[in-house]
Amino acid sequence: MTQVAESVSVEVAGALVTIPKAAVVDAWLARVINGAAQAEALPQPIALSQLRVGERYAGLILGKDGEEGYHLVLLPGEVEDKTWEQAKEWAASIGGELPNRREQSLLYANLGEQFKSAWYWSGTQSESTSNHAWRQYFGAGSQYYDLKNNEFRA
Repeated sequence: MTQVAESVSVEVAGALVTIPKAAVVDAWLARVINGAAQAEALPQPIALSQLRVGERYAGLILGKDGEEGYHLVLLPGEVEDKTWEQAKEWAASIGGELPNRREQSLLYANLGEQFKSAWYWSGTQSESTSNHAWRQYFGAGSQYYDLKNNEFRA
């Protein structure tokens, strides 16, 4: 016959702490259940068969401040010598949008070879001045903001 202890004792910083067995089990179960809930909140893996011809999987963008993460896919095609507004219109015409700064960083890291060594517009407007938007140089990964009426690739 086995005797089951009704409490668990642990030494913490020189003091002996005794906790009821039921409290330990409840805390462990809550952690397991919460961990499973957090895992369910992550975006499900993308199947490469879901990509259309010419699309490239760039990776996972992690959510910020409790927002849900998402998978980033690079659509085929690009244009050059476009203002920021023209670049946004072009992206919408092919069913997409200009990538934001975080997305451009991931594109550079994972799919940099898909881009020319040139400046590309970001979909992110400058926070300090409304007539500027961000751009990224895919030759080195640097980002900077510029006047929206200047022309770059998208």
